[in-house]
Amino acid sequence: MTYIVTEACVKCKYMDCVEVCPVDCFYEGENMLVINPEECIDCGVCEPECPAEAIIPDTAQGSEKWVEINRQYAGEWPNIARKGVTPEDADQWLTVKNKFQEHFSEKAGGNKS
Repeated sequence: MTYIVTEACVKCKYMDCVEVCPVDCFYEGENMLVINPEECIDCGVCEPECPAEAIIPDTAQGSEKWVEINRQYAGEWPNIARKGVTPEDADQWLTVKNKFQEHFSEKAGGNKS
């Protein structure tokens, strides 16, 4: 089992999860984080730290799509080990539906910590 990030992270990107990860397996896009499923050690400490509840185990129903998205972008985006700046409007995006389809950016992020 591994943990993955889902669309709930899009436009929220709180990054509290990054600080607790013992193996630095988070990668940053312009408006979302992903976890490298090959690097994740399945410790689960990141899951309760996410205010958006965007982190789920890869055994959760419907996770297959997210495993592949996490794997793909972990290979393209920069690795981060420290929490960066949370978007000012993150709270406004918490309950928005279809964020991945309508707002996801493939661009790499830049940690502004």
